[in-house]
Amino acid sequence: MIRYSTLLFSLILVGTISAQMVEKAEGGTFLLTGGQVYDHDKGMMGADLLIKDGMIAAIGSGLSASGAKVVDCTGMEIYPGMIDSGTKLGLAEISAVSLTQDHSEIGTYTPHMEALTAVNPSSVNIPVTRVNGVTTVLSVPGRGLFPGKAALINLHGYTPQQMYADFKAPILRFPSTGKRGRWDRRSAEDIKKDSEKALKKLNKFWKNCQVYAKLGKKDKYNPQMAALQPVIEGEMPLMIEANKKQDILAALAWANKQEIKYVLTGAAEGYRVLDSLKKYEVPVITGPILDNPSRSSDKYDVGYSNAGQMQKAGIKVAIRTNETENVRNLPYNAGFAATYGMGWEEAFKAITLAPAEIFGVADKYGSLEKGKVANLFVSNGDPFETRTQIQHLFINGWKIPMESRHTLLYEEFLERDPGINR
Repeated sequence: MIRYSTLLFSLILVGTISAQMVEKAEGGTFLLTGGQVYDHDKGMMGADLLIKDGMIAAIGSGLSASGAKVVDCTGMEIYPGMIDSGTKLGLAEISAVSLTQDHSEIGTYTPHMEALTAVNPSSVNIPVTRVNGVTTVLSVPGRGLFPGKAALINLHGYTPQQMYADFKAPILRFPSTGKRGRWDRRSAEDIKKDSEKALKKLNKFWKNCQVYAKLGKKDKYNPQMAALQPVIEGEMPLMIEANKKQDILAALAWANKQEIKYVLTGAAEGYRVLDSLKKYEVPVITGPILDNPSRSSDKYDVGYSNAGQMQKAGIKVAIRTNETENVRNLPYNAGFAATYGMGWEEAFKAITLAPAEIFGVADKYGSLEKGKVANLFVSNGDPFETRTQIQHLFINGWKIPMESRHTLLYEEFLERDPGINR
């Protein structure tokens, strides 16, 4: 029997969802006229942009298309959609409520778990994120040594498969030699022992995976080992999370010994190991930029300048927020990176073209070019400025309504009428 409190909660929830339904996205052919189109090499240039069949069909002056819906972009700027290279978006709703989180599996070795299958296309956080110009994110599982496969998704679609943006990769959370947080009361000796023990387990598991891949086992299917077979065979990169200097160096040494393709993620102290990162030409996904220093003795701005220092050293850098509810702050993370040494052009590239290149999807995403997927936004100014407003948004060629839970609540309470007779 359903308890009264449960039934009441369900009715309230349904009412809330109904009150916050956003309008439908609009499909078709669109002609964006009179705007300034951003090019990574040339900067801003006056041009029209034609969207057809979900793709950028043409960019140039005086374009026309029969039956196209004209979008007047006079006085506005057109940019490629931003890509966040590390989030929990779609996998969690409220960080403080465990029932709304689906990004952590029980167990140490779960590389076969697919983040894509857990993505909730109806997440309230998705409209909140995309109306700020973020069109694509990497949804990343957590917990355990191998927590699962991250998935790149576009922020529009009714199913996870419709949202899928053609990139998956397993995650390795490399054994750390540091404390797990302020609450960690382990001694330095215990930390060292735990790290050595974890590394020993990693090496044993990896060796078994190598044997499994070499034998091409089909008679006894092992999903954990099978999930890593594409990595061992060089068909898929491994995303290795490491943040402290010693952990990064250990992770680089381990990965290069295995002779695999890999991407370093986190890299909070990447600025301390620039020579090693440059030597191995490893691409890096770092962030959040808006974060405190990793050491109490560091200057306040080391987190802000970390990405810029790596980029200036010749390392390919992408930026992530590592957020759930506040992925919308991606442009402001990039803005701080730009101010603290990276420069505007490189910082914007770090949330557009650079991640597309790292994920192997630069032929579809990351820049405004003919033949690429129409993921883009139109703004009235610099997207790194908080005062800038996104005017139009397109994902996979669909014109997305500029509505979210925030805009609906704003409209609801702007001129509120209690509607209560006393």
